[in-house]
Amino acid sequence: MKTLVELFHPNLQESTVNRRLAEAANVKENVTVRNLYELYSDFKIDVEEEKRQLLTAERIVLQFPMYWYSSPALVKQWEDAVLEYGWAYGTNGNQLKNKELLIAVTPGAPAENYVHNGPFKYTVHDLLRPFQATSNLIGTRFVKPFVVTGASSIQADTLEQQAAAYAEYLSKEQLELLGDYE
Repeated sequence: MKTLVELFHPNLQESTVNRRLAEAANVKENVTVRNLYELYSDFKIDVEEEKRQLLTAERIVLQFPMYWYSSPALVKQWEDAVLEYGWAYGTNGNQLKNKELLIAVTPGAPAENYVHNGPFKYTVHDLLRPFQATSNLIGTRFVKPFVVTGASSIQADTLEQQAAAYAEYLSKEQLELLGDYE
C-alpha cells in the first residue's frame, strides 16, 4: 500500500519523538515522508503539488506533535488550502474517497492524563474527533490513530519500541477503523 506521511513539526531538528518516528517510517518500502514545515516554512502551500501527492497515496498519514490538545498551525493551514470544495468534498469533491486517513500524534503528557477521569478529562481519540469528522466529510476511511503519549519524557528504549511499532503499523495492508464513539 502506497503511504504518504505528511509530517508537521515546526522544529523537527529539536524533536526527539517525531524525528525518530519519521526516520523509522522513511525506510519502509512504499512509504514517503514529507516534512511540511520544511517545504512551507512561509505557510504558502503549493496546493496543486499537495493534491498531486495525495492522489498518489492509498494511505494518508498526518503526523504531528499535539499542541494545546490539537495540531500545529500548519496542519490547519494545509487542511484549509488543500481540502477544497469540489475537490475533496462537496459537488464532485471525491478525489480522496476511500483512501485511508491516519493520524500519528505525539502528546507530551503521559497516557494516564488522557482518560475521562484523569486531569485532562478527554482521551487522545476524543481530542482527535475533528480529524475524524473531516475524514467523514472528505470520504476517507479514518483508521485508529497511532499515538505515542509521554513524548516530553519518553525513555530511549521506549522510543525505539514505538518507532519500530510505527514503521510496522504503516506497513500493514489493513488497519482497523476507529469507530464513531470508540
